[in-house]
Amino acid sequence: MDNASYAALTRQSGLMQEMRALANNIANASTTGFRAEGIMFSEHVKSLDPESESLSMATAAVRDTVMTQGSLSKTGGTFDLAIEGEGFFLIQTPQGQRLTRAGAFGPNENGDLVNPDGYQVLDAGGAPVFVPQGLGAIGIGADGTMSAGGQPIGQIGLVVPTDPNQMTREGGVLFDARGGFDPAGDARMLQGFLEDSNVNPILQVSRMIEVQRAYELGQKFLEKEDDRIRSVIDAIRR
Repeated sequence: MDNASYAALTRQSGLMQEMRALANNIANASTTGFRAEGIMFSEHVKSLDPESESLSMATAAVRDTVMTQGSLSKTGGTFDLAIEGEGFFLIQTPQGQRLTRAGAFGPNENGDLVNPDGYQVLDAGGAPVFVPQGLGAIGIGADGTMSAGGQPIGQIGLVVPTDPNQMTREGGVLFDARGGFDPAGDARMLQGFLEDSNVNPILQVSRMIEVQRAYELGQKFLEKEDDRIRSVIDAIRR
């Protein structure tokens, strides 16, 4: 197989990866706190020997998460929280502490504030947030301070990754900040709101059409290249 075929095949593989990412974005267009994901292409050129052409390979192994702010929807829920600005809620999962922008929380049977998966929401010090019962209405301030009946009872943690380049998507709306995290400075918490997905379905569908057309063109090129090679082999045999 010559260099052109290798380049086309690796490009086709990258386009398939991008198509999967686009389909996942569209499927999560209504998921609270979801962040759209894109694919970054890179080219690797390898020198074979002085008498041969170099070998070019394209990969699409790097995933880029779009961190733009999603729109805010008012719900009026006591434990529905949204973040304005750069910041994340801190969640305790079986795999360790994770970051998320999805703020649909509620107390469990033990009084711990949890997300829909039952994972505990953590405070600024990394401890579970406890919601006492019978002390009055629950209020949550812009800095995450939680009060019951007008008396402070805790603070929901808001953090940012120390090194955003080391933050990886673990699944859905959870992120693993492998480089650690620090308290968020300028982020504000809004009670009674949820942040929508930042996916723009129209742009995603448009890009999906472009990727599909590019994949079809690549497939046609590979078919023509295969026919060319076969014709050369047949001519040599004669």
